[in-house]
Amino acid sequence: MEMNDLERKIRDLLSERNAILLAHNYQRPEVQDAADMTGDSLGLSIEAAATEADVIVFAGVHFMAESAAILSPNKTVLIPRPDAGCPMADMITRQNALDLKRRYPGAPLVTYVNSTADVKAVTDICCTSANSVSVVNSLDASTVLMAPDRNLAHYTARFSKKMIHWYDGFCPIHERLTPEEVTAVKSKHPDAFFIAHPECRPSVVDLADRVASTSGMIDFIKKSSHKKFIIGTEMGILHPLGKDNPDKEFIPAAPHMICRNMKLTTLQDIHDCLLEMKNVVTVAPDIREAAKVSLDRMVAVKRMN
Repeated sequence: MEMNDLERKIRDLLSERNAILLAHNYQRPEVQDAADMTGDSLGLSIEAAATEADVIVFAGVHFMAESAAILSPNKTVLIPRPDAGCPMADMITRQNALDLKRRYPGAPLVTYVNSTADVKAVTDICCTSANSVSVVNSLDASTVLMAPDRNLAHYTARFSKKMIHWYDGFCPIHERLTPEEVTAVKSKHPDAFFIAHPECRPSVVDLADRVASTSGMIDFIKKSSHKKFIIGTEMGILHPLGKDNPDKEFIPAAPHMICRNMKLTTLQDIHDCLLEMKNVVTVAPDIREAAKVSLDRMVAVKRMN
């Protein structure tokens, strides 16, 4: 596909700045197409940290850019839209996390990467939606705390013998999907395979043929022999799924599964932020070091598995 003038200007600026452009799977199609890398939030930050780039431009929401800054302290991290936040990440503060730990002394706190650096800094170990079960089961404790997503905790508890206490946060986009909506779309498409994100409520997960993270969905569908899928996550993922699988059909589980924050970033925002080198995301050294410990512990679990 031929680049337009704005895309060419962005590519020129990326080259001049020795920068790399990351885009989450939920971003606008044209932003994903312009990116050097697309994927889920932590995976992108890990990949970017391993590059020789001096600058990381993260087309996503704020906690994602923070994660990139935590893992790449010697790189400049820019976010094109600093007002792109995450409602779930905003549901828990550092003090909320400390209060949860005080209520259950000795229980390790497992925090979803969809959280602020401040919260990660008082966390024992982080997890993603793909590895939460492995992380929780790796801990030498019979009682575990999970934050901020209660639905991810519910899902993880299905595969663990540990007592899990969770913080009462959630993703509004996934929480909004109801089992009635899923049942209705399944009745219209009885031959479709329903794949849901673990951030969905338990009653929706019960209806799923498979539960997976965004990267897990992309990998599974690429290899699957099924030709028709109902997708139970934010609708931005339909773009990479369609590109990778032109012979397959994708049906949104509900038309309202759109994250306004994920759609804020435009190509113009990316251009302007690179041109002016503005909207730099920084994490205070003490917070960064403590937050990185929780991320490093998670990566160590992944290596063991």
